[in-house]
Amino acid sequence: MVKVKNPEAIERLITEGSYEKKRIFSIVAHIDHGKTTATDYLMRRAGLMREEDAGQLQMTDSDEEEQARGITIFTSVVLLSFDDPREPDEEEYIFQINDTPGHISFTGEVSRALRGSDGCVILVDALEGVMTQTETNIRLAVGDELCKPVLFINKVDRLISELKLSPEETYQRIDEITREVNELIKKVKPEWSDWGVDFSKNSVAVGSAKHGWGFTYEILKKNGYTPVTVFEKYNDGDIQWLRKNLPLDEPMLRMVVDHLPNPITASKYRIPKIWSGDLESEMGKALLSSDPNGPLSGMITKIFLDPKQNYRATLIGRIFSGTLDQADSIYLVNQRSNQRIKRLGVMEITDILDIEQVPAGNLFALYGFICPSGETFIGSDNVPSDSDEAAKIPSFEKISYACEAVVSRSIKPQDPQDLAKLGGVVKKWLMADPTAEFRLDKESKEYILSGIDPLQIDILTKRINNQVKIDIGEPIIVYREKITQRSREFHTKSSNSHNRIQMYLEPLDESTELLLESGKITDLMDDKERARLLREEANWDSKEAKKIVDVYKGNLLVNGTKGLQRLDRIKSYLTASFRDWIESCILAKEPAMGIKAVFTDMTIHEDPAHTGYNQIASMTFAALSLSMMDGNPHLYEPVQKIDIKTPSGTESGVLAIINKHRGRVNNVVPEGEYVRIDGQLPASETIGIADEIRSSTQGRAFFGYEFLGFEQVPRSLEPELILDIRKRKDMKVELPDVTSWERFMYRRS
Repeated sequence: MVKVKNPEAIERLITEGSYEKKRIFSIVAHIDHGKTTATDYLMRRAGLMREEDAGQLQMTDSDEEEQARGITIFTSVVLLSFDDPREPDEEEYIFQINDTPGHISFTGEVSRALRGSDGCVILVDALEGVMTQTETNIRLAVGDELCKPVLFINKVDRLISELKLSPEETYQRIDEITREVNELIKKVKPEWSDWGVDFSKNSVAVGSAKHGWGFTYEILKKNGYTPVTVFEKYNDGDIQWLRKNLPLDEPMLRMVVDHLPNPITASKYRIPKIWSGDLESEMGKALLSSDPNGPLSGMITKIFLDPKQNYRATLIGRIFSGTLDQADSIYLVNQRSNQRIKRLGVMEITDILDIEQVPAGNLFALYGFICPSGETFIGSDNVPSDSDEAAKIPSFEKISYACEAVVSRSIKPQDPQDLAKLGGVVKKWLMADPTAEFRLDKESKEYILSGIDPLQIDILTKRINNQVKIDIGEPIIVYREKITQRSREFHTKSSNSHNRIQMYLEPLDESTELLLESGKITDLMDDKERARLLREEANWDSKEAKKIVDVYKGNLLVNGTKGLQRLDRIKSYLTASFRDWIESCILAKEPAMGIKAVFTDMTIHEDPAHTGYNQIASMTFAALSLSMMDGNPHLYEPVQKIDIKTPSGTESGVLAIINKHRGRVNNVVPEGEYVRIDGQLPASETIGIADEIRSSTQGRAFFGYEFLGFEQVPRSLEPELILDIRKRKDMKVELPDVTSWERFMYRRS
């Protein structure tokens, strides 16, 4: 149980506090750069921990798995009130803080936290500098979510104590990091903004979370100190003086006050980016002004499944308009269902602090039901009675994720009677983390769980095993199947010969693929808006853009017919068939990617008895498969960007490891006593490579991964790889050909 020092003040500031005094932000960093240790000092400031525990307890790593592994896995939310010493008689500030993970496996937690934030504290290790996940976080925060940044350069003590750098060399290192961060911000910041970080303007702080001190230019100047003061105290071994006179929480919180926006300021530029509706509507105007008296609108950004409460779901999110009352019934826009709230409040790490009403411009926590994270909600009393109008309610844009599910493991209940129970448990965990995926293999009765990397799946399977005992298969890389040219048209018939479809496939153009990857184009969006985006941003023909039948995992199904009758009757079967085929394609039952499937003619029998799912699926599968075979299909493998910093003199061994694993080195740059290697590796080659790098560099290299995309498997390896995958899946160990589907071809007599 977290004991909140001043719950009455927190409640008052949430419900009655002025918006100028509210700040919602996330702390983001590469793994092991000291983010959670720094957050300890904010916990101390909030009265949630003792002075002597700050920097040691890592309080927001509250989960047993986090404590055992020494890493942050789940975002923790903390609220604290802040009396700014520069405003002694003013109302306190209320800070709502997300402490996010730094490991690539849990980057989805970062994306979801940023959606509910208005700003971010970018934290960088002074020794390691800007790393892969730092770059990813800046892109997600500044580029995707329009969260204004400030910078904290941590572990400066290591430059002084370990590297024995002079003050001038230390300043130079801090300037290099600041410049590199600004270059990354410049690439992705909004065109209208002047966003950046600058020590002279107090949007950069430096310090040591381990030792609990830090400063901005303003703090040094006000106290009459210079940076040399820090070196003198380290030489004297007087770290306690630094902790007392330059407390770490002060510069971090002052940066937030001075440079991060309040909810009203941020809403003016964030809402047009993250909400799909009409900004001139009543709802649009309320959202733009974060109006607590406007119609209710918000978003679920995180699902917390508490292992100490039998994995009961607590939903965490942001109110963007209106006021949420604990007696309210809310309408889930994408789920199209009404739900009642059992308990409402705000989150303090693992506990809810009860609050009867939470107005716009605040995070909230509730329980009473579960839904996928990323869900939009409005007040139930604002839902149109007409079902067609209700289907057009605008939602918040899909959250952008930096990675895809490219590693799989099979999971199977030890008791076969638990198969359905296992499906329910897995579904619950995937509501909490949509970066993972799963499907049921109907032949083997196994669930195939896919995730970003083996660590993410390891965490998920442990959670699942706590609820349903399972057997777990070895990690398997998930490939993609893709065509490289337009196919001919194929005319196929259903099993009963009463229905026919004519179809061709072609590769999606790059612009359309980018729209799908970014989540700008989805199956749930308004047809007219989707057509407009395809027309304006991907140069689609206006008529064709209006005739999309389905959008699924980076693929499109398009109606290329004119005056087709009875399509509505079999449309659900057609899209279900398309999706089933996409999930297990023809080369090796790997998912398809980047495919545009166009049906140009269809005959649908007038008697519904002859147009069931099996009939529609048989002709659709055959048409898709024959077209795919004619489209010169190939297997594509996931590729990871790898960023390595290794001591000078050890780089040759690291380069040899990358080359041995089919990697590509893009850049090798000296950085002081280190060499930075920028390269890429097939995901299949990254399993176990960390141990090789550590061995080659005596454990002194720093490195990280980032998902880069998919590349075609080398032609020399492709046939053998396809056969290996088919063998593993108990398929015929032979390359596919058209004979499997020829019997469904329609030939005019």
